[in-house]
Amino acid sequence: MRKRELDALLRRLLESGERISDVNFTPGKPPQVEEDGDLRFPFIDPPLPELTPFMTEQVALVLLDQRRDLMRELRDTGSCDCAYEVAGLARFRVNLFTRRGAYAIVLRRLETRIPGIDDLILPGVFRHMATLHKGLILVTGATGQGKSTTMAALVHEINLTRPVHIVTLEDPIEFVHNHEIGTINQRELGTDFNSWSNGLRSALRQSPRVIVLGELRDRATMETAMHAADTGQLVLATLHTLGAGQTIDRLVGMFPGPDQPRMRARLAEALRYVVGQWLVPRKDGGRIAVLEILASTARTRELVREGESEHKTFYRAISEGATDGMQTFDQHLVRLFKDGFIEEETVRHYATDQVFVARAMDRIRYESAAGPGAGDPVLDHLEVDFSYGRKGGDDC
Repeated sequence: MRKRELDALLRRLLESGERISDVNFTPGKPPQVEEDGDLRFPFIDPPLPELTPFMTEQVALVLLDQRRDLMRELRDTGSCDCAYEVAGLARFRVNLFTRRGAYAIVLRRLETRIPGIDDLILPGVFRHMATLHKGLILVTGATGQGKSTTMAALVHEINLTRPVHIVTLEDPIEFVHNHEIGTINQRELGTDFNSWSNGLRSALRQSPRVIVLGELRDRATMETAMHAADTGQLVLATLHTLGAGQTIDRLVGMFPGPDQPRMRARLAEALRYVVGQWLVPRKDGGRIAVLEILASTARTRELVREGESEHKTFYRAISEGATDGMQTFDQHLVRLFKDGFIEEETVRHYATDQVFVARAMDRIRYESAAGPGAGDPVLDHLEVDFSYGRKGGDDC
């Protein structure tokens, strides 16, 4: 297979649906596409054949483009990541991996236009995040839940509004940013630097005001990121965790027991926001991000330093912190329902606190039936905050 043949195939696959996010090449099945979170076979005439191991190997060779570093990583670890572009159509983040001795490939479609905060319907507190001058902001969630897209929107906002030098370290480069008011240099693992910790140490000598990390993967990278946040840079990074408590535990757990109290103290001072995210179905098709947002306040800093207890939890602090731009997943689900973005069934399916959600939904239905300004003494004490976080946490 040659590049032009793969490009033609990808074009046919992407044209088979309106909201295709992924293309999947797996031996034993024809090529598949993912749309709105569901994997399906594309409606193409003539139908595509079942893939053989030889076919997926040919696709892999085109994607690897004779890059020895990627071939070595695939051989040594069983998987590798790269980027691929079909000129005039789309860019992809590619993961190649072996399964039972044969290659399988997943291509994640990347938007060619950088999304903005309003495009993604992100809370207004994200604009406050873009104004911060130092500290650590984490965007967390499982694979495929839109962390990179949310991060790109935040970086885009900084690039549009601040005359600063932004350095990104990515694996691979996903969204290609143009220079705006800011100056942005994007670097790719394997091509521009050889490890996350080395790339980050190098970035500190490049006079950045904002550093963007694809992922916090190990202790060395975390140490350097904390040093950057301590010394006056704003550091943005992603992490494969869900929820503020799990995120803090994961970061602290990178260090041996005797070092963990010191790490908690440093993290309490450096951390500005933790944004947890997952994607849920939209009422009008597609998916929308549901966010948990933890902001740095005196209360949350104490939780980071001391850890959670029976009566002091991140969930409670977040649920009571609307004036600082905080919200739980459940509060955001309810807000998205109230604003008409998602169905009631979606709220109930994804909710973590069914009692809170049921009472909040009852309140929304009551107010809708009674008209503007209606209240209910039974529901008033819930104080579900429906604003999109006009304020942020403590300034730096």
